[in-house]
Amino acid sequence: MNRLAYAASLMALLAGASTAVAQTVPVPAAQDSDQKRDNSTGLEEIVVTATRRAERLQDVPISITAFSQDELTQKGIVGVEGIARETPGVVLDHRSDNNLSVTTRGISVNGYEAGLQSTTTVYLDDLPLTTIGNSVTLDPSLFDVERVEFLRGPQGTLFGSGSLSGALRILTKSPDLNRVDASVLTDTGYTPDAGAVRQRYNGMVNVPLVDDKLGVRVVGFYRHEDGYVDNVGTGVKNSNTLKDWGGRGIILWKPTDRLSVRLMGLYEDSHPEDASLVTPSLGDRKRYTTMPDLYTSKSQLYNATIDYQFDWAHLTSSTSYGYQDGLFDVDLAGTFALALPFNLFDHGIWKTVVQETRLVSEKGGRFDWTVGTYYLHRDQYLAAREASTPAYLGTHGITGLPADGTFYSNVSNSSSYELAGFGELTYHITDTLSAIGGLRYGKYATTVDVAPGFNSLYFAYALGGIRAPLALTPTPASSTDYPAAEKASWKASLTYEPSHDLTLYATVSTGYRTPVYNARAGSVSTVNPNDLVIPTGASSDDLTNYEIGLKGRWWDGRLTANLAAYYIDWQNLQVQANRVSDSVQFATNIGGAESKGLEAEVTLEPVRGLVLGLNAALNDAKVTGLSAQEAQISGAVNGASLASPHLQGSFFGTYGYTLFGNIPGFSGFQVQHVGSFPVGFPNTPGALGKPSALYDHTDSYTLLNLQTGATFGKVTATLYGENLTNSRAITYVHPEAFVYSRYAIVRPLTFGLRLAADL
Repeated sequence: MNRLAYAASLMALLAGASTAVAQTVPVPAAQDSDQKRDNSTGLEEIVVTATRRAERLQDVPISITAFSQDELTQKGIVGVEGIARETPGVVLDHRSDNNLSVTTRGISVNGYEAGLQSTTTVYLDDLPLTTIGNSVTLDPSLFDVERVEFLRGPQGTLFGSGSLSGALRILTKSPDLNRVDASVLTDTGYTPDAGAVRQRYNGMVNVPLVDDKLGVRVVGFYRHEDGYVDNVGTGVKNSNTLKDWGGRGIILWKPTDRLSVRLMGLYEDSHPEDASLVTPSLGDRKRYTTMPDLYTSKSQLYNATIDYQFDWAHLTSSTSYGYQDGLFDVDLAGTFALALPFNLFDHGIWKTVVQETRLVSEKGGRFDWTVGTYYLHRDQYLAAREASTPAYLGTHGITGLPADGTFYSNVSNSSSYELAGFGELTYHITDTLSAIGGLRYGKYATTVDVAPGFNSLYFAYALGGIRAPLALTPTPASSTDYPAAEKASWKASLTYEPSHDLTLYATVSTGYRTPVYNARAGSVSTVNPNDLVIPTGASSDDLTNYEIGLKGRWWDGRLTANLAAYYIDWQNLQVQANRVSDSVQFATNIGGAESKGLEAEVTLEPVRGLVLGLNAALNDAKVTGLSAQEAQISGAVNGASLASPHLQGSFFGTYGYTLFGNIPGFSGFQVQHVGSFPVGFPNTPGALGKPSALYDHTDSYTLLNLQTGATFGKVTATLYGENLTNSRAITYVHPEAFVYSRYAIVRPLTFGLRLAADL
């Protein structure tokens, strides 16, 4: 707690401050509608809706990083990876495109969280994209968005069970009802080491159909990015190529000043042609599988939002429907050190309906309040099969399997729902002191129907050298109604604003994840019957976050600082482990963990046109209170570090100037640093005290990016270089024996040209 005490002292020393502005940097592009330029400085302020009402970012007593579209474009951020590198306390665990998870404030045991609800929820408008940690998760296009907000700390009161440690919100832009508008953005890059070309094309058209009443906005995008990893098993160079295309259309109708109706449809087809994980011992940028590992996603999202402005409150009804069709095909031969073929073919379809209704009071008087209801219904279809290869079966004399070598088949349909009510109340004790209380109470239930399938003793025959017909053992159909769970999360906060220039707050907030039930509960290993029996599942975990923060501005707005210090008590951790003999995944609970840290976001404008910024986080997250039985089943030990770096941050700057002929020019840089951290627990699950051969650490690395450009009328041209030191740093280590290639690396040196035009 020494760091928290130091942070409290530092915040007290800074308490003589003067107005809050956000940390965006000026770039030569059109200003976002939710930005306002301060009269005395080049810095900008951003209006966010993190509390479900529009407020200046600096007035919100939450640790938030916000990005405008201008900043995303200037820095070349097109997905979640760029957001994570620019946000203090956040790490992206990136196995491949569409196979990723976000860790906030160290709340993750291994960065993968297979079979578990994510600890940080990713929202596209009001639809949560994150499901479970080993499913296909779309990384949506960030072109023509209103803004991106990253809320750190538990957000369960307003955003539900998945926001255990934070919520990432991607908010799409609505039509402009007053003017015709169109823009394009192209990005062509080249990675010399791989001979790889990167192509990104984006376009937007906005048309008012009836002035001030009706308008439409259409966005399209296409990406073809050559990979940078060679698969020596399939013989494909740059195998992790990404092809991604799609678009969205939004209609906005405002029949009166009080009523608006917004309809949106979105489609995105994201097809990475192979995973990005490598095996360093094979050489530079090399991986090995006998087939491409696929994490593909075809996603549709539809939303209807109705807003009505009463004299005393704002009513919002948001109805969303999401449909995602994805493949999760992986070569799992690493399980047995490549000694026998073991391929997984999963086809999943997720259908999600979300209905949220909110009523938010108008500001004024002693009380501000928000009340709402939330309903989520998700159906999941999963067809899973595991297969050998006909060539291997023929060579080893194993017969009796289907022609494609399938030795396990399972089809399941699961249906789950979440029903919750929530509310927050702010009491303005004085003009400068406010107290906030929030509560969310939710109920959750899951039903799983399993169709008839089959299993076999393939592993036993293959490992034992048995040359004989292999019988298929039918597995019966089943239907299971898992017990409903009810849970509450709450928040209490005290905010002090001595002037328009300074906000200080202290918050206690809680979060949790819903229970997880193991699909193979009670199963005995066919490889080693003496290995552990798969447990029923994992109950909810519980997290309590204690936080103090400061947001302020000095020197007539040329220096802004947002500081936060936190201590997190995380109990009854949900963890994912793997049975040793056959690597079957299962979820269970272990004792607890604690995470404590500091976060800082500082922006300085020393001279007009030059903006410097620093985002940084110190974090210490580790396992505590572990019993011997929990240690044996999970492989954890007391004091084991969780999957987050001790130090992470970025230093950035941009300078605007005038070239010949009064042409506006600019140059910028970002230096991004992430410290080393472990991925997984140090011991082998099921074998007390036995070191795990899979335990490893990421690299400590620093990346350097540069941009320079100029605006010629309506066209802005930007030359850029990414990873200028050509680092090969390991950013993620897969914690499972399934895959032979387990290491993710940063993309090698890439340079290119971005062209943005307002038409």
